[in-house]
Amino acid sequence: MTITDSEFRYISDLVRSRSAIVLEPGKEYLVESRLIPLARSEGLADLAAVVVKLQTTRDTALATKVVEAMTTNETSWFRDQHPFDLFTRTVLPALASARSATKRLDVWCAAASSGQEPYSLAMLLQDWLTARPGWQARITATDINEDILAKARAARYSQLEVNRGLPAAMLVRHFDRVGTEWQVKEPLRRMIDYRQLNLAVPFPPMAQYDVVFCRNVLIYFDTMTKKAILERIRRVLKPDGYLFLGGAETTLNLDDAFTRVHVDRATCYQLQGRT
Repeated sequence: MTITDSEFRYISDLVRSRSAIVLEPGKEYLVESRLIPLARSEGLADLAAVVVKLQTTRDTALATKVVEAMTTNETSWFRDQHPFDLFTRTVLPALASARSATKRLDVWCAAASSGQEPYSLAMLLQDWLTARPGWQARITATDINEDILAKARAARYSQLEVNRGLPAAMLVRHFDRVGTEWQVKEPLRRMIDYRQLNLAVPFPPMAQYDVVFCRNVLIYFDTMTKKAILERIRRVLKPDGYLFLGGAETTLNLDDAFTRVHVDRATCYQLQGRT
C-alpha cells in the first residue's frame, strides 16, 4: 500500500464533498487502483502528485476527474434478473391498466452507468410496446459521471461486455455487429434520454415517473443522504408508481412514505396511501 493516511483522507473528503459518496477506511486499495491510472494519464508521477496538485492549484477539472474515477460503474445486462421479471410480469400489466387513457409510460433509471440497465429496460419495453399499438414509453437515464454517460450514449459494447448477462436472442434482435463490437439498434437508442445528475444534491426540474430504478447506488451514501435522496425521488414518483432498489438496499427506517411490495423473489416499493 503506497497511499498515506493523509492522502486517503484528502481524497475521501474531496469525493464526499462533491458526490456525498463515502469512502471508509479499508478502501485505500480502491483509491489506488482507480487513481494511479488517472495520475499517469495526467502526466503525474504517482497518487501523491495528484493530491499535491489538487491542494496547490485547486484544479477543478482534475478534481472532477478524481470524483468520476471513484464513482463505481459495476454493471451488467439484466443485473440480478428478478427485478426485471417483476417489472415485466407485475408492474407493466398494472400500469397498462392504470395508464389506459394516456397510453404512455415514463421510466427513470437513476444510476445509468455505461447503459446496460437502461438498455435492458428499453429492450423489455420495446417488446411490450410491439403488442400495444398506440402506446409510448420513454426512459430518462442519469449518472454523475459524464464520461460514462458518453459511453452509454454511444451504445457500443465489446464482446466481453455483451457476454455479461445479455441473452443471445436479445443480442440478435436488438444489436448490430460493428467490427469487433456490438451497437444497440437505433429504436432503443431513441427511447432513452441521457442526462448528468448528482443524486446527492437537489434535483433540477424533472418529470413525474411511473417507475424509478435506483439500484445499487444508495449503499454508497450515509444515512442522511439516503433519506434526502429517497425524499427527492418520492417527489418525482407518481402516486401509484413503483421504485426499484438494489438487493442490499431498502427504504426501511429511511422513508416511511414507502411500503414494500414483494412478489416471488423480487421486491419493489410503492407509496403508502397511494391512489
